[in-house]
Amino acid sequence: MNEGIVWLTIFILSVFVGIEVIAKVSSTLHTPLMSGANAIHGVILLGAILVTGTTDSTLALIVGLVAIVLAAVNMVGGFVVTDRMLQMFTRKKKPAASSTEGTR
Repeated sequence: MNEGIVWLTIFILSVFVGIEVIAKVSSTLHTPLMSGANAIHGVILLGAILVTGTTDSTLALIVGLVAIVLAAVNMVGGFVVTDRMLQMFTRKKKPAASSTEGTR
């Protein structure tokens, strides 16, 4: 069997497993799950940088650079989404009453 077909099959199966796992996550667990995923994406980004830096092939360099860009965008986007979700749960501060408000 061709090695490329094996890797493509593993990739497609992992996509299906990922979709099923994410679809079963409740809303309550989404923020902690995103925080953990962001940490994993940081490791993936570091690995992509290390592997791309040691390659001699032009094709591998191009694929590695695309992987670095996608991993960075995914990681930063995950932190932005997590931050926005956490801001939804913070209490808003009441504005301080000004001293001139009661004199009229």
